[in-house]
Amino acid sequence: MIKDPIQPTDDDARRILRDLLAEMQHAVLAVNPPDSPFPHLSRIALQADDDRTPMALLSGLATHTRVLALNPHAGLLIAAPPAKGDAMTQARLSLQVIAKQLPNTGPEHAARLEIWVGRNPKAKVYATLPDFHFWRMEPQAGLLNAGFGKAYHVTAADLANPPA
Repeated sequence: MIKDPIQPTDDDARRILRDLLAEMQHAVLAVNPPDSPFPHLSRIALQADDDRTPMALLSGLATHTRVLALNPHAGLLIAAPPAKGDAMTQARLSLQVIAKQLPNTGPEHAARLEIWVGRNPKAKVYATLPDFHFWRMEPQAGLLNAGFGKAYHVTAADLANPPA
């Protein structure tokens, strides 16, 4: 019998999660089109909301956004910022999420938009266009691969409470 390579999630793994979520700028989003047996994948801009939940700013014109409106169950692949060496030894996080579109009005939206553009000044060009909305990507579970021999199942609780 083959030994399960997934290790128990510990504080070291949760620290890696915290760092990945704090540094994330992009991710691969996988959605499930209703008219295809295959997932649709897109690279999207992603940032952490104030509670570390992944947040995307998506155009309503994009295929992935139209699919999310029909089926909010999606996947995210978040990778550590590029570094030298073998990419397969660098941390990455696969998450199963439920996407929720947020309203484009009110003080919370204005504050979120200010933070987003502050972290990504080039987004100022499109962030206020009427077809762009914030989508909260609420993690349900996932898998953290922190390099060879370092794989961990991740729960929503692990993501919500990484150690400082």
